[in-house]
Amino acid sequence: MLGAKNQGQDVTMQPYVIDEMISAKAIAARIEALAQEIAAEYSDTDKLVVVGLLRGSFVFIADLVRELSLPVEVDFLEVSSYGDAMESSREVRVLKDLRSGIEGRDVLVVEDIVDTGFTLSHVIKMLQNRTPHKLRTIALLDKPSRREVDVRADWTGFEIPDEFVVGYGIDFAQRNRNLPFIGKVRFTETD
Repeated sequence: MLGAKNQGQDVTMQPYVIDEMISAKAIAARIEALAQEIAAEYSDTDKLVVVGLLRGSFVFIADLVRELSLPVEVDFLEVSSYGDAMESSREVRVLKDLRSGIEGRDVLVVEDIVDTGFTLSHVIKMLQNRTPHKLRTIALLDKPSRREVDVRADWTGFEIPDEFVVGYGIDFAQRNRNLPFIGKVRFTETD
């Protein structure tokens, strides 16, 4: 994994290319399958609260809720453990809390990527303290080789190797969120 600095130079200023890893079609097909599994899990609910972890999950959550055949309410948490860096700081900060209470409610937490596990673990503990009826998690991407905390999402879109990825809502220093696919960041040589 590349560090946040390269020979004293800020990596966000270094030229890079993005190699496609997971196509938009593969993502759409996987979300459709996941939505069917989630609908079966929550078939007895009168309304599912889908909680997106901002900002990386916003594209994923939009596509996922459109595929769910359940009544849903959408809310967001904004948490940060990266900032503009390529490595997790391991310090999870809540920047925006939920607008509604979740006590006694069915909740699905939507995460873009589970890396070290610190963010998802922190969010699960925080939300469990609010006593939801049922709390489950889904992550678009999982990097199990990077795990430092014993946590797994209940559903995972794709397991990926230890690569720095962007696209489909996931950014690199606030860039590349708009790509319709998941791509690997590869730095190019400069003179």
